[in-house]
Amino acid sequence: MARNREGLVLLLDVGPSMHHILPDVEKLCSMLVQKKLIYSKSDEVGVILFGTEETENELTKEVGGYEHVVVIQNIKVVDRDAVQTVKKLARGTVSGDFLDAIVVGMDMLIKKYGATNKGKKRMCLITDGLSPIKDPYEGSKEDQVHTIAGQFTKHGLKLECIVFRGNLPPDADEKIMAENDRILNLFPRETRAKIIHVESPTSLLGAIRTRNITPVTIFRGDLEITSELKIKVWVYKKTSEEKFPTLKKYSDKAPQFDKFAKHEVKVDYEYKSYDGSSKVVPPDQRIKGYQYGPHVVPISSDEWDAVKFKPEKGVKLLGFTDASNIMRYHYMKDVNIFIAEPGNMGATVAISALARAMKEMDKVAILRCAWRQGQRNVVIGVLTPNVSDSDIIPDSFYFNVLPFNEDIREFQFPSFGNLPTSLQPNEDQQKAADNFVMMLDLGPSDDHQEILSPDFTPNPVLERFYNCLDLKAQNPDAKVPPLDKTLKKITEPDPELFVRNKSVINAFRRHFEVKPNPKLKKSSRRFVREKPSGSDDEKEYNGISASTAADATDSKTAVKVEKIGNLTPVQDFEAMMSCRDSPEWVNKAIKDMSNKIYDLVEDSLNGDNYPKAMEMLMALRKGCIREQEPKQFNDFMRLLCGFCQKNDLQSFCDMLASEGLTLISKTEAADSDVSDEEARCFLVKKEPKTE
Repeated sequence: MARNREGLVLLLDVGPSMHHILPDVEKLCSMLVQKKLIYSKSDEVGVILFGTEETENELTKEVGGYEHVVVIQNIKVVDRDAVQTVKKLARGTVSGDFLDAIVVGMDMLIKKYGATNKGKKRMCLITDGLSPIKDPYEGSKEDQVHTIAGQFTKHGLKLECIVFRGNLPPDADEKIMAENDRILNLFPRETRAKIIHVESPTSLLGAIRTRNITPVTIFRGDLEITSELKIKVWVYKKTSEEKFPTLKKYSDKAPQFDKFAKHEVKVDYEYKSYDGSSKVVPPDQRIKGYQYGPHVVPISSDEWDAVKFKPEKGVKLLGFTDASNIMRYHYMKDVNIFIAEPGNMGATVAISALARAMKEMDKVAILRCAWRQGQRNVVIGVLTPNVSDSDIIPDSFYFNVLPFNEDIREFQFPSFGNLPTSLQPNEDQQKAADNFVMMLDLGPSDDHQEILSPDFTPNPVLERFYNCLDLKAQNPDAKVPPLDKTLKKITEPDPELFVRNKSVINAFRRHFEVKPNPKLKKSSRRFVREKPSGSDDEKEYNGISASTAADATDSKTAVKVEKIGNLTPVQDFEAMMSCRDSPEWVNKAIKDMSNKIYDLVEDSLNGDNYPKAMEMLMALRKGCIREQEPKQFNDFMRLLCGFCQKNDLQSFCDMLASEGLTLISKTEAADSDVSDEEARCFLVKKEPKTE
């Protein structure tokens, strides 16, 4: 058996108490085999059922006993037949003994692979643990477990047991359950075994790792504290996003009955001149470039190599900081784990001492990392201590990449604190909201496990893809199946939860005004032409009346406003400020509105444009307070008032003073650098000096 292959035996309880969950067991096992067909097509799988009326296994023929255990598939390389085998499991009629099934599975693995320790040999037991275990002919059950565990250790076998404890039947015997749990918990103490308890079909689908990923280090070397103090560490990936399998191009021109046909497609590219000539441009006459304004700047390969940042491989400590200084939302990319070099006791002690000291002082470390030689970029990350609770598991560190300045997105959103008291939630509303949140709590309780725990929640998109791929392999014309009801619980709210808590939802609705958001009708007019330059008529021009302009205003709620027009500048300004697809909209709206106000004041004749300019200025001030942009408004006000004083337009400043329109103070916006006193005195008329 090759070192990177796996031999797996599925031990499936099909007794009467398991009938209600067997459809989900079939889904789990079929997904496991499907993934092996994609990622590990050389792995081998065997399937054993226990709790059946029949008995069919080699141990029964050789030594007797081991009744109600049936081998429905011997250990063989995975194929599509194996998928169909686990999709149609028989329903048993008697209670099954999982210890008998474990012994039969162990016998199959030992006979198949002998005493070699190469490769991975694993058994996966799925049961509810409600059926009693027979007493052995000799010794006790504990002695039987000890003997089985010894054979596991001798032959390098591993056991994974999934115990399903959902809605228990009325006749479930708690004493039998407790006894079976006690027997199963003996295995992890004596050999390589893992016991998992699940309560829902969704958790069952994620309880077993359907794809085995070989642990590969991304770094082996020194954690450099100083030039004289270095600790040998290995770095592995702890979490990484699972991607879709790589889709490749295959040809259907190969003979259909040729099993050895590779169906490979060879792709070749030719580059030709843009002028339409058919002459092929050779590689030595091609060069890469970057768009820079209207030009393309060519960059040769030598120049590009010279520009590249080429750091030396290594992990260096930059310093320590309080854990509270690192925000959780700053974590980027995957999570890595730092462990001491295996077998290096000095490194193990050093890592443990450092981790425990950081934990005690509530500190984290900032590292500079270049995982391999010639890496193009350097990452800065935070090292968080992971102190182990077990004496046999050493301490370690978790590593998360931190963002640089260019990676952080600064989006300004208005604060609810600026709203009037009438729009703040009262005590009853806050209590109703608290109850609503508690109703939807997915956290663990005294009686139940955590709902949608990451450790037991499969990706529904990937699982559906694997299922569809299997259907296409059997029938190329098969349609995409609907989302499985078990996976649907991951992507949609649980209707049973809402039914049970209907009173809480109704209370929440009573305390808040809940009404549907009406869909706005799209106007037949797509845009409105702006007023021609030099014209003072705002009610009618170029055949567009005031009523038409109102229709156009309504249409702008459905069509994005990209600039402030002359007809409805305030509405245009509010529409641009409400755009959230880019942070540039706010700055653009403030700049355009400022320019419009400035032009109105400058072109005013005997103050005819003052009222409209005042209206727009008030809207601008209100928007800048809401969006926390007081500096832009204050700078514009100083510029505008300075312009009016220099150009004999003091009457506009007097109108501002009479309306109380002044600078934005710190009381109105926390980011303002203007005090309340300075804002009040900004437009106070200064008395002329007497000589």
